Amino acid sequence: MSPRQYNLGKRTAQIEQSRRQVLDAARAVLGEADSYTGFTLDAVAKRADVARATVYYQFGSKTGLLEAVCDDLGVAGGLSELVKAFTNPEPLAALAEFIACFARFWQADRPAMRRLRALAALDADVHAVISARDERRREGLAVLAAPFADAEGNPPEEDAGRRVRILLALTSFETFDTMVGPDGDLFDAIPVITGIAATVLGAST
Repeated sequence: MSPRQYNLGKRTAQIEQSRRQVLDAARAVLGEADSYTGFTLDAVAKRADVARATVYYQFGSKTGLLEAVCDDLGVAGGLSELVKAFTNPEPLAALAEFIACFARFWQADRPAMRRLRALAALDADVHAVISARDERRREGLAVLAAPFADAEGNPPEEDAGRRVRILLALTSFETFDTMVGPDGDLFDAIPVITGIAATVLGAST
């Protein structure tokens, strides 16, 4: 190995370590901030013990950092397992898998999740990031709800939209968190949410 290759590899490792420090610090600050103004790049840089310029270099902006934090939470929460829901040929089992997957995701770092969701109502940057990801969840639910027949005689488009809106609310962090309380296990809410979702879709569990 040439000195140049060695130095490049060392530099890459340092960048990855710095990135990890910043992401961990961002999640910690999110979980601990006592006001919506508490989550700043300065606060994250100080917590990570890096220069503010390092955070900018790694993530570009507050929005970029928030996107990276959400991606990191997705990895920690096993969102890659969602593929199982969309490849399951049994509609109700597919929906149940989707619900279980989001329970794992929301459980990954509840303090950070709770703070992110609350900040979305107060901070435009956070709102943009969270609403885009909620829209992806809505699109996934629309796909999973499509096989279920209209059980109430409503026009197909109207019924589908209503059902998906209900499913979106049911699978939100807020619903899981409220059902089990601040110290409960989100997995305990899975059977209840799955049962309600089945009723909404006119299916039997």
